Amino acid sequence: MEKAKILFFYSLCFVGIILFTLSSCKKDDDDATDDPNNNPNVTLEIGVSHEGGVIAYIFQSGEPGYLAGETHGIIAAPSDQSGGIEWGCQGIHIGNTLTTIGGGVANTTAIVAGCSGTSAAKTCANLSLGGYSDWYLPSKDELNKLYQNKDLIGNFSTGDYWSSSEYSNIAAYRQNFQTGGQSYVVKDTNLKVRAIRNF
Repeated sequence: MEKAKILFFYSLCFVGIILFTLSSCKKDDDDATDDPNNNPNVTLEIGVSHEGGVIAYIFQSGEPGYLAGETHGIIAAPSDQSGGIEWGCQGIHIGNTLTTIGGGVANTTAIVAGCSGTSAAKTCANLSLGGYSDWYLPSKDELNKLYQNKDLIGNFSTGDYWSSSEYSNIAAYRQNFQTGGQSYVVKDTNLKVRAIRNF
């Protein structure tokens, strides 16, 4: 009889351990979200929704933001921030704006500091989306990455989009999302805007 009680006691303990383990596993599943940061089953790659937008580009070795063994890159807002707005600063030379990957952040800061009134850069800098407020207007090369991956990112039109790279006091670089052509146009032209941020 005593043996039966002991056996029954150990059986209850064993069942309790199993139930606790299953409960812990279920909790982990419940904590998983659609955010790839918290879901190890999602690969961080172009076209994946992540941190307020869609991954548009993965940094490569030698580029600002690249860290060996980690995945970092550019996130594009899921839709345009403007269907037509001026670059701004017509007649004002911002100077030293970059065209390269990693240049958009500094360009946007310089444009916002150097110009009054509305502008494509201010539209991005003032954006709060998906819980993030560190958006900026892409540089010429960053904008080209958006064009190259536009089908995976989604929701682009075939029109022209502004970059944050200045050409002169009266012109800045833009890109056509139908042909892929890049050129400069006068700053008071109304073009589309798509904000980006880094992750």
